[in-house]
Amino acid sequence: MSREERKIDHIRHALSHPKSVLNHFDEVQIIHQSHTSSEWEKLNIRTEVGELNLSSPLFVNAMTGGGGKKTEAINRSLAEVAHETGIAMAVGSQMSAIKNPEEESSYRITRKVNPHGIIFANVGSEATLDQAKKAVDMIEANALQIHLNPLQELVMPEGDRDFSCRMSNISQIVDQVEVPVLIKEVGFGISRETAIKMKELGVSYIDVGGRGGTNFSMVENKRRDKPLSAYDDWGIPTPISIMEVNDIFPESHIIASGGIRHGLDGVKALVLGARAFGMAGSLLEVLVEEGQEALIEKIHTIHQEVKIAMMLLEAEYINELSGKPHVFFGRTREWITQRRNEKMS
Repeated sequence: MSREERKIDHIRHALSHPKSVLNHFDEVQIIHQSHTSSEWEKLNIRTEVGELNLSSPLFVNAMTGGGGKKTEAINRSLAEVAHETGIAMAVGSQMSAIKNPEEESSYRITRKVNPHGIIFANVGSEATLDQAKKAVDMIEANALQIHLNPLQELVMPEGDRDFSCRMSNISQIVDQVEVPVLIKEVGFGISRETAIKMKELGVSYIDVGGRGGTNFSMVENKRRDKPLSAYDDWGIPTPISIMEVNDIFPESHIIASGGIRHGLDGVKALVLGARAFGMAGSLLEVLVEEGQEALIEKIHTIHQEVKIAMMLLEAEYINELSGKPHVFFGRTREWITQRRNEKMS
């Protein structure tokens, strides 16, 4: 199967695979405050993530590209929606276009239809410095995502098996690429041990990409003759991953993604220490099933949900949400308690 065909396969399986019964955001409860002296019109949802000034904490996270006209059409629609709503967006891995220039148009379309928007380029950790620079130049990107996906590669029938040069690649790219470099997982979460390693490499932007959304172990298992289904529940849930990174690397610029269903989940991520949150599969599902106007309406609804929480918590600005009173329940509480006890011992 070609890389281009695989991209289409990923979209089909990502839209069809079942979601986890437990979403760990349901085990995070923000404590309601009855008194508020805020004013709706003064609420400001702009946020700063390091050097990035975003008009909203929500952005369209990496999904696709490199699958010919079908993925070009998806990226065109997503870029038009991002332009209409003023939010940032990331493209899917550009390794397809780096290896096959005929696929560049499926990524370039995002800049063509959204010339002044915030757009993130995307490469795998196998990318060299020159390849990373090419990805940034291809779409005149404002930032670069480097995705870490060892489990996906190991379950993928044609995936990589040699990861020996990846940390060295990341170090070079972070040191020499001129735009902010974001490290992101693809649905299995960033642990505090990985966060420490990223800090040592000079990384300061981390998208935790936790468990709870699109499960790429399940996606790749659907493409195997003999599934490795034991790994379908592997990974760190997104709220826990935020806490893991924030506890050990508080000066990092944390982005949350993975299983965020609506604005309130996004607010919970911001309360836990993230500065922005990305959504992918749930947005793609609306686009494919209901169309572009429905996706625009969904984004407006998410913004409204965020502002309601800001109003209730007396946070005029997004950064004021961090640390607002909250509690944990169930497995999420058990995990965080055990890991913090390990840190203290």
